[in-house]
Amino acid sequence: MTDYYFALASQKFLKEEEPLEEILRERINFYKSNKKKIDFWFVDDPEFLSDLDVEINTEQPMAAIVSTNKTFINWIKLRIGYVLIGELNDYSFTTNNLLENIIE
Repeated sequence: MTDYYFALASQKFLKEEEPLEEILRERINFYKSNKKKIDFWFVDDPEFLSDLDVEINTEQPMAAIVSTNKTFINWIKLRIGYVLIGELNDYSFTTNNLLENIIE
């Protein structure tokens, strides 16, 4: 069983209002330089939204940073602020769900 952690916000906020691309690019470079496997993904319109027990205004398209590293998601919350964080226990992700990186 794998636990996934997420930081969720509108696509507009994550892609346009915050320097998320730079943050994720720096994190990827850090992982590569330390020979660590990438354990986070950027997901547009995450399917797990319907499974959450919170009310979310989904009038705007949503996006999430998903990771197996809880500390990283907490750091994202501190770094960019206005995101909802949470946890998905034993969620069945497919490769297509997760590999929609904002970094090409």
